[in-house]
Amino acid sequence: MSSVYGLAATVELSYQDAIAAITAALKTQGFGILTTIDVKETLRNKLDVDFRPYVILGACNPNLAYRALQAEQDLGLLLPCNVIVYDNLDGTSTVSVLDPGQMMQFAGNPALEPIAAEARERVQKALAAVS
Repeated sequence: MSSVYGLAATVELSYQDAIAAITAALKTQGFGILTTIDVKETLRNKLDVDFRPYVILGACNPNLAYRALQAEQDLGLLLPCNVIVYDNLDGTSTVSVLDPGQMMQFAGNPALEPIAAEARERVQKALAAVS
């Protein structure tokens, strides 16, 4: 499953297990999680509304990020690569990863294409590992 800007999979895992699984799968592909935003908690605290369990993980592969920043210094505006996990409220979860290929198109720099292709391959492998 994919969208215009992301790659996604519905997984037969609980929300917490899906977060742990994608974090581990990304690690095997050289990514670490730099940020974690608990959307449900944030919306509860800021707007006093209830929302499904939903997290945004800021994933980064330092080697790929370094190469990309060497080619395009302002690329930091598009980093880290966001990964979302949300509870489908039916015993499954959705895991979606921002497509690095789509993200790099914003920069319009051909030097980023091979880096984006490698990043896309790595996140696809991570997503496949949890699917």
